[in-house]
Amino acid sequence: MRLVRWRGEDLLQRLDDVIAVYGEAMGYSVQLLQTRRGYVAGHTRREAFQAVATLDDDDNLLGFGYGYRGTSGQWWHDQVRNALRRDHRKFWLGNCFELVELHVRPHAQGHGIGARQLHELLTNAHHHQTVLLSTPEAPEATSRAWRLYRRFGFVDVLRHFNFPGDDRPFAVLGRQLPL
Repeated sequence: MRLVRWRGEDLLQRLDDVIAVYGEAMGYSVQLLQTRRGYVAGHTRREAFQAVATLDDDDNLLGFGYGYRGTSGQWWHDQVRNALRRDHRKFWLGNCFELVELHVRPHAQGHGIGARQLHELLTNAHHHQTVLLSTPEAPEATSRAWRLYRRFGFVDVLRHFNFPGDDRPFAVLGRQLPL
């Protein structure tokens, strides 16, 4: 198993695999996954885009993560900005790395893949002041994702937030950078 850094074009070459991992990890429908393809492809052109992937010995994708500089005019950034109190906006969004996706195939979870991917992404986002992410609300005691984020020092920024188009409540978590 090996962790590799990807540029946008690397992720695009493996887009089918990326979408498959995303679907397995999030439990989304095939129809929703088809719409996500376009979003993911578009994200590769964002400022300060960076990605990582974990591959097994046969070059199968076990997990991936990516993010970029969050700025006004981006859908997620603007949703979060509008929900934050004014005094928190500048701190959390002023110079923010948006951790957009971090996923590991369910059968490969529990082996440190997510932690290695997250560490690599955040180590290379050192020129940002903060990092933000959103994750579905879940019991922290039983959610591997939540335990991972807490272990990395992420704190609550917004809780029980509903993004348009998704009925599930999400948490927006953040931490200061560098690690």
